Amino acid sequence: MEIIKSLDQLREMIEKPRQFLGITFGLNKEECVVLLRRIHASMPEAIKEAEKLVRESSRIVETATEEAQRTLDRAKGEAQRITDAAQKEAERELQQARLEREKLLEENEIIRAAKIEAERVRSEAEADAARMRRSADDYALDVLTRLEAALGKAMSNVERGKAELQRTKEPAATTRAK
Repeated sequence: MEIIKSLDQLREMIEKPRQFLGITFGLNKEECVVLLRRIHASMPEAIKEAEKLVRESSRIVETATEEAQRTLDRAKGEAQRITDAAQKEAERELQQARLEREKLLEENEIIRAAKIEAERVRSEAEADAARMRRSADDYALDVLTRLEAALGKAMSNVERGKAELQRTKEPAATTRAK
């Protein structure tokens, strides 16, 4: 870049003038004019280069912007696809959880109903067993009472029979003794 080199030389001439024996000399007019002419001559080429660089930069930026937009669109599409899939999976799992909960509630209800029914059957069985024991006890008491009565009659009959035998035996013994 010739123009930049010439501008640097001009700046240096202004900032660091020549010195000789402690005396500072001004700018050399001819050198400045030569540098300015070189700069002027280089300007159209430099401007063309700059314009070319600007166009190339614009093209690169535009291409990069388009590519970035395409990448962004693809990323949005992929994100939407992933989100949709995740939403469907979440809904499926939620439905599965609801079904499991309903099944557990039904099983729990069945178990609760079975426990209630088992308790009812047990209570009825205990009540029936108690009634049967009372009935059996009543029946046994009745049988024993009747047996006692029958045995009492039988004992009476035995006593009477013994007494009768005793009576008949005594006159025969008294007759033999005579």
